Amino acid sequence: MSIGMLALLAVIPIAVALVLMVGLRWPATRAMPMAWLACVICGVQGWGLEAKYLAALSLQGVVVAIGVLIIVFGAILILYTLEESGGMETIQYGMQNVSRDRRVQTIIIGFIFAAFIEGAAGFGTPAALAAPLLLGLGFPAMAAAVLCLVFNSVPVTFGAVGTPVIVGFSFLKTPVTEAANAAFPTYEAFCKVIGEWSTIMHAPMAFIITTFMLGMLTRYFGPEKSWAIGFRAWKYCLFCAVVFLIPYIACAWLLGPEFPSMLGGLIGLGIIVWATKKGFCVPKDTWNFAPVSQWDASWTGTAPASTKTEFQAHMSQFQAWLPYVIICVLLVISRIPQLPLKGWLTAQKLAFVDILGFKGVSASIDYLYLPGTFFIVVALLTIGLHKMPGTAVKDAWAKSLKAMKGPTIALIFAVALVSIFRGSATNPAGVPSMPLALANFVGDVAGGIWPLLANFVGGLGAFITGSCTVSDLMFGEFQWSMAANLGLPRQIIVAAQCVGGAMGNMICVHNIVAACAVVGLSGREGEVLKKTFMPFVLYGIITGVICWILIGANPTAF
Repeated sequence: MSIGMLALLAVIPIAVALVLMVGLRWPATRAMPMAWLACVICGVQGWGLEAKYLAALSLQGVVVAIGVLIIVFGAILILYTLEESGGMETIQYGMQNVSRDRRVQTIIIGFIFAAFIEGAAGFGTPAALAAPLLLGLGFPAMAAAVLCLVFNSVPVTFGAVGTPVIVGFSFLKTPVTEAANAAFPTYEAFCKVIGEWSTIMHAPMAFIITTFMLGMLTRYFGPEKSWAIGFRAWKYCLFCAVVFLIPYIACAWLLGPEFPSMLGGLIGLGIIVWATKKGFCVPKDTWNFAPVSQWDASWTGTAPASTKTEFQAHMSQFQAWLPYVIICVLLVISRIPQLPLKGWLTAQKLAFVDILGFKGVSASIDYLYLPGTFFIVVALLTIGLHKMPGTAVKDAWAKSLKAMKGPTIALIFAVALVSIFRGSATNPAGVPSMPLALANFVGDVAGGIWPLLANFVGGLGAFITGSCTVSDLMFGEFQWSMAANLGLPRQIIVAAQCVGGAMGNMICVHNIVAACAVVGLSGREGEVLKKTFMPFVLYGIITGVICWILIGANPTAF
């Protein structure tokens, strides 16, 4: 079968998901089972995969989905626990004292705070924490989900302590070693260079995407329906970008890919909150949403929107924020390889090896290492920290469990589909895997304009798999080979892959399902995807042009 026909078959499950969710507005609970079924049929027809192997891959996906669902449940539980304890209203009260401007709150929580969480934990954790926090502050659920998904892009290349670079390109160790030169004699040095080029591509977007999304916020969710009102905060966005980018870039160029996002977010958060209180670069006008009674019905979901305009403190700000502080501390100390805790936590696994007898079809749940486990533990600690009565605890758990029905169905089928996509690499027909067939076809068609498109392949990988790391694992070797065949600097093209994997977080189905779940929008995933697609394309075009310029300025680079 030709590569074109394989690519056509491979795109069918993606097209089914898009048409049903975006075109027909089916909920992911109905659309993803149909997309999974289409993937099974295409796997049989194009790759000759047997039914038992497809079942094994699907079960592998179920195991992986359980890990994601634990994160989602933990994030929802933290939200409802803080709502019932009075901690969320106290945080709302404190946020009002920093700034009542919703544009400013968007940047502080949705971008800077989420960037720190991405640097510490990755794997969808930022949206799971930041989106409910924005919801609690009085944002429409749709706005909270869209903002946090889009903002979870610039920091993703260095998320989870550099995992997308260090682990994501591990399959390149052999070719990098064989082609080593003075610039990077080792794989570790190569990873550092990838991080350096990635920051150059990402850097302008820290300003562009924040400004663009504030315009989108005021255009689609503001009473004035105006882009300009959001754009008026451009000075604040520029200041935010600078305080984030200085440690972000310095860390990538001086230290390596482990800590740019974590330190950029942490240092930037401290500076931006202090400066905001002083009024530095803060817009002169204070912008807010219209009263909840005037909101469009499509903006909200099952989680009730806050109707209060004034809040009161039920405890100290420190006590209210303490659960988030504990989560951040646990994430950091559990992710740093030099500390012994990471090794012990990751050793505790619920492993499923060679599922249904197929060698290599394995999956495990690192039940103690999952961010969701930390969320649940902290939610339990909050009962004592906030002196919650038994009825409040019961209500928080009941609401959280009820909210899990929709995302459970959607995520199980979405991740099962991903598992089949990846597992199709092992096939009796001896043809490329589904995602590689797509990438090869695009590469054959694109040819000389590849620098403009390399990041979109990374985005495709993240869209399919829900992970920048897995996208890099899937397409790293392909990008390396494309660059070599076209005579392009390999490290710049590989960096574009990593940037694309980061921007793909905006549109990947399982991130959208998770984000919708934590703000009460389960069943509305297609609407969210429709809104995140435009910033995804914008991000891809601009970073693609930057990649083209970088290659033009460095034609003889390795």
